[in-house]
Amino acid sequence: MSLKAVVLAAGEGTRLRPITETRPKALIPVLCKPLLQWHIEALLGVAEEIVVVVGYMSDLVVKYLESSGLNSGRIRVVKQERLLGTGDAVLEAIKVLDLSDDVVVTYSDVFIDNWGVFREISSIEDNIIVGVRVSNPRDYGVLVSEEGRLKYIVEKPEQPETNIVNAGLYKLRVRDIVENSNVPLSPRGELELTSIVNNIASKKPVRVYEYKGKWIDVGKPWHVIEANKMALANVVTTIKGRVESPVHISGNVVIEEGAEIKPFTVIEGPAYIGRGAVIGPHAYIRPWSVICQNAKIGFSVEVKESVVMENVHASHLSYIGDSVVCEGVNLGAGTVLANLRFDEKPVKMMVKGVLENTGRVKLGSIIGAHVRTGVNVSIMPGVKIGPYSWILPGSVVYRDVPSKTIYPPTQYTTVRQEVSE
Repeated sequence: MSLKAVVLAAGEGTRLRPITETRPKALIPVLCKPLLQWHIEALLGVAEEIVVVVGYMSDLVVKYLESSGLNSGRIRVVKQERLLGTGDAVLEAIKVLDLSDDVVVTYSDVFIDNWGVFREISSIEDNIIVGVRVSNPRDYGVLVSEEGRLKYIVEKPEQPETNIVNAGLYKLRVRDIVENSNVPLSPRGELELTSIVNNIASKKPVRVYEYKGKWIDVGKPWHVIEANKMALANVVTTIKGRVESPVHISGNVVIEEGAEIKPFTVIEGPAYIGRGAVIGPHAYIRPWSVICQNAKIGFSVEVKESVVMENVHASHLSYIGDSVVCEGVNLGAGTVLANLRFDEKPVKMMVKGVLENTGRVKLGSIIGAHVRTGVNVSIMPGVKIGPYSWILPGSVVYRDVPSKTIYPPTQYTTVRQEVSE
C-alpha cells in the first residue's frame, strides 16, 4: 500500500466570473502563486504520486505545470472530458492508481493557513474527511458525526445539526471509493464525491478530522481578497528587489526579485510585491495588498486591500480599493475603484444572476482581464466588468459590464473580435 494524491482542478468556477472567464479557478493567485501550486507543493511532501484532474481550460493548467517546473515525474494529469461532478473526477483519477492505495483528495479552490494538515491526515489509518467550523454552515456540506465518526453529509441544510462543514480534504482508500461509487446522481445531475463518502460511511468508519486553522472555499469573487489576506498574515519581511531612496516600508512586506520600488513610495505591510513589478514614484501601497508579476503601480496611485494580477498598468492618479484587478488591465489616469457605500452597509454583488450580500462593508470592483479604462473613470462598489471591455473616459459605472463591451453608449456595443486575439 502507498499514499497517492488527487487534486481536483477541473471545475469552471462560474460564480467567480469575470475572473474565471480567462483562467480556471485552480490558477487564481494567492500571493501571486496559483491555488493549484499551493496544494501541489504541500502534497509533494507526503504523496508518492499526484494526479491533477483538469477540465475547464485544461490547456492553461497543463501549460502552467510545465512552465513552473512542477510537472515532475511524480505528477500526472488526467482530463475529465465531461464535467460530471467531483465523484466522477475522482473516479477518473483513480483509474491510474492501485486498488490497494490510499489517496489524499483535495479541492483546488480551497485555501488554508496550515498545509501540514495533509501530513497529519496521511498518518491516520482510517478513512478521513476533514471538517472545519464555520459561522454559516447552511452554505456548505454539513458533517453529522457521532463520537468522531461520520454519520452522513448534508448539503446546504436549512437547519444544520452542527457548524462543522466539509473542508474539501479527504484521505480515503481507493478500494472503498470504487466499491461505493454506485450512488444516485445529485439534483443537478452530477456524481458527487460526498455521495460516495456517505455510502462508505454507512458501511465502515470514516473519521472526522477537525481542522482548527483558517480555511476558505474560494467560490466567489471577493473570496480572492480574503484568501490573499489569509496568506499575507503569515508573511515576514523579505526584500530581494531594488528599493530606491527615499522609500518608507513598515510592517511585513515581501518584495520579490526583479521588483523595483521608486522614490517617495510608501508601503505598509502586510503586503506582497511580485517579480518584476514597478511601484512608484509617489505610490501608496496600504496593508493587505498584493501586486503581482510585472504590474505597474505608478505616480500617485493608491492600492488598499486589493489583488492586482500580472501585467496590470495603473500608471497615475488612481485609487484601487478592496478590489480584484485581473491580468493585463490598463487603468487610465484618474480611475477610481470606489469601495464604500454612502450608507456604509455591506456591499452587494451579482453572482450568477442573484444579488448577494458580500458581508463586506468595504468592497470595490472585480475587473476582468485586459479591460481598459479611459481617464477619470469611476467604478462603484460591487461592480464587475467582464474581460476585454473598454470603459470610455469620464464614465461612472453603476452596473455590471459584460465581456467585450464598450461602456457606455446608450446601448451596449460588442467590441471587435480582434480585441481578444
